[in-house]
Parts: sequence; structure tokens; C-alpha cells
Amino acid sequence: MPISDRYPVIAIVGRTNVGKSTLFNRITERNQALVSDIENTTRDSNQAEGYWHDHNFTVVDTAGIIDVKYLSDKKLLNNPLNNIDLKTQKQVVTFLKKAAIIILLVDNKAGILPADRDMAKFFQKRKELKDRLVLVVNKVDNYKQKNEAAIFNKLGLGEPIYISAASGSGVGDLLETVVGRLPEDKAAQKPKWEGYTEEDEIDGEGEPDEDRPINVCIIGKPNVGKSSLLNSILGYERVIVSDIPHTTREPQKTQIIYKDHVINVIDTAGISKHGHKAERLEKYGIMKSLATLKHADIALLMLDISEDITHQDAKIIEEITNVRKSFIILANKWDLIPDRNVKKWTADIYQKLPFVTWAPIHFLSAKTGAKVDKIFDLVLTIAEARKVKLSDSQLDKFLKKIVKVHKPSKGKGIGHPHIYHIFQTKINPPRFEVRIGSHDDLHFSYVRFIENQLRAQFNIVGTPIGIRVTKNIKIHSLSEERAAEMQEK
Repeated sequence: MPISDRYPVIAIVGRTNVGKSTLFNRITERNQALVSDIENTTRDSNQAEGYWHDHNFTVVDTAGIIDVKYLSDKKLLNNPLNNIDLKTQKQVVTFLKKAAIIILLVDNKAGILPADRDMAKFFQKRKELKDRLVLVVNKVDNYKQKNEAAIFNKLGLGEPIYISAASGSGVGDLLETVVGRLPEDKAAQKPKWEGYTEEDEIDGEGEPDEDRPINVCIIGKPNVGKSSLLNSILGYERVIVSDIPHTTREPQKTQIIYKDHVINVIDTAGISKHGHKAERLEKYGIMKSLATLKHADIALLMLDISEDITHQDAKIIEEITNVRKSFIILANKWDLIPDRNVKKWTADIYQKLPFVTWAPIHFLSAKTGAKVDKIFDLVLTIAEARKVKLSDSQLDKFLKKIVKVHKPSKGKGIGHPHIYHIFQTKINPPRFEVRIGSHDDLHFSYVRFIENQLRAQFNIVGTPIGIRVTKNIKIHSLSEERAAEMQEK
């Protein structure tokens, strides 16, 4: 279920470059929307939850309105705009219809422009929209400017609210007005995760909170179908899809509920090997993609299966494994493959990516929707694998079993090393410590063998496992009794 269906929607609309993204960031108290002084920076609609005085709502930052004549469904069908602009205006129309409250943002420093007058006429003619409209004048930094901003009363859309989105001045008064007009049946709700900060929500490592959402990041090269996947998951055009690389310039987060689990799905800008030469906004998008990956629990790595795996795909996998993220390889455009032999293609991908054979591969078509519905079953399985917690007794039995199957291999020296204990030091993702004799040396291949056996016996799917080898040290995470016992042995 999309986040916008859980709480009433507040849509921020207006012409380009009036401060919509700055206001969005201010209301949601996060730096999700990309802000710059370049027109049309926002292409996709940003969505995030907001909360004010016991009221939950969804805030939507829309692309700038190019011309109100394109806010008619009939004219959108045959308009002369390019593909991306067409889709941004369709999104504006979608959220005007869905919004419980529409914030029409205008720019005090620019004054009333012809585009503002046209928008005022557009809303005046549509009572169903005007009744939900709040006129907000941005960039009002002092009382003198507030007096000057009174000119916006001439738009005939009611008494404006004066704010400075950059400083936060007047935003509290705006929110008081907004929540006072929200539908009663949805407005007065306690936040499900009251007390969470943005850092709490996205911290992907350490002791997991059962109520914390699972953060899933869709990542890959430009134009492999990331936005199409998100749209297919949600069943409507949540983000803009085009064949132009870097259409998505900033992370797009949508919250869904699947089998009673809350999942944040984040679509990111494509990561290109030419990123250092990219335009300024594209560079920002790539940087945000990598930051989003860092704070995710699970990455959905999209590959275009109709093309060869490239060095850039391998570099993205390196980024994922460097920050110890769980991930699923999504082989997209499966509908374009004549010989859809899953076993053959799986072996081919693992042969080209031999160091991540622990990551499951899922074949799908984001465009047709084939097999898309199975992704979140894998996500939930991996989320559980990240939280696996094994007792000392479980690991003792595990160790006795594997050394019988395969005697520990030596690294340096002449004798086989002796493994005294294996124990878990951390979860989310799981980490383990292997203790050997002070003069022993364990071959790296045997460490890999232990890792593979842990995966197989405890169903640790799609998740990196950390294993550290130590010699004759007292481990703080064990009880004093156990540590003493280890020293005696």
C-alpha cells in the first residue's frame, strides 16, 4: 500500500523555482528533495510523511507547473511537450486529484507573474480544487516584505499565508492551518514510529528494532529499468520513466506495507561510469544514490539481462559489498530473452560475478510486471536472515559438524590449525569470530568454507557474513565463565 494511501495528502504545487522543494524539506524535516537554483530540478514527485500536533500526513513535492493549459487531462493527451515534461505535468494532475490540501506556492521576491494569474484563474474555475487550496507566499523574510506581499490578495484565492521556507519562518502557522483542514477520519493519528529521527529510520546496521521499516534501495546503471520497477510495484506511475539517462535525479522514497511489514522502497539515480563528467545535477543525483545505498538494509541491483554484464555493474556490486549490504540481483527485461532457461542464465551471471554467488537472482520484467510480485517475498526472507542470532550451543554443534566434513586448512606452518570456538559478535548483518591457537594460521579458503556452511545450515540468504579470525584473546562478548574456560583449553 503506497504511503499516500495511508494518510491524507498535502500537495505542494506552483510554477518552477518558487521554493517547493525547500518547503517540502522544511515540513518533513529531512533533506530528501534536491534543491538548486536551476529551473525544473524536480522532475519526479517527492513523497514523505509529515507530522504536526498529533496529525500524520503525506507531503508531495511536485514538479513546477509549466503552463496551466496542460493541467487538463484532454489536452495532456495531445500536447507538444517532450516526453519528460509531459509526464511531470501528468503527475501534477494526479496529485491535484488525490490531495486533501493543495498548497499553491508563489514567490514574493518575483511578485505576481502572468503564470501566477493564470494559475489563480485555473483554481477559481474549479471549486473542487479551490475548496482544498491554501495560498502560500514564500520568501517573506521580514515585516516589511510581509506588507509588500499583501499584493497577492489580488489573486482572489483567499488570505495568503506568509512564510520563508529557507528559514522556517511562518511554516508552523501554515501547518496549523493545514492540519485544521484535514479530513477528520484520517487526520488525528499517532505516528506509528513516534520518536524516530531520520537517522533511526535509515540506520541499517546493529540491533534491529522489530517495528523499524525495512529500507530497500533500487540501484543500478542508468536506463536499466529502476523507475519502471517501482511503478510496476505500486501499480501506477509513481516516478517518471523515459529512455533518457539520469531522468531520476534524486532518490524517490515510497512506503508500502507487505504482509504486515513496512518497507521503504527508494528509487535512485543511475550510477554511471561517466559520473565525474556529468552535469552538476547528475553528479548530485549519483552522490545521493550512493548515500541512499549506505543507509539501506537491502539493495535491489538491477541488471539489463538483454545486454552483457559490464565493468560498471561489477563496480556497483563492489559499492554494495563495501558497505556490507544485503542484496538481490534483479535480472530485468527477461521478456526480451528468447531462451528463458533460468538455470543456464543463473550460472552465466554467477560465472561473471563469482564473488557474490550468495546473492539470489530473480528474473523479471519491470515493463510487463512479470514476476515483480515475488520480489518482496525475497526481501522479507533476507530481512530475517540479517537478524539471525545463533546461540553459543548452536555454533558449538555447527563447529563440530563442519570440522568432521572438512579438516581446517593451514595457511602458514606445517600443522593443521585447531579451531577452539566460533561465536557471533553482531547481527544485522551477522558477524562471527573464530578463535584459533596462538601459533596457528587458518587459510582464507577455510574461512570462506565456514561462511558457506553458515549460509547453508542457517538459511542466511542474500546477506554478507563477516568472519574475523583471532588468536588467544579474551572476547568481551562472552561471559566471564566461558572466557575462563576458553583460556584453560
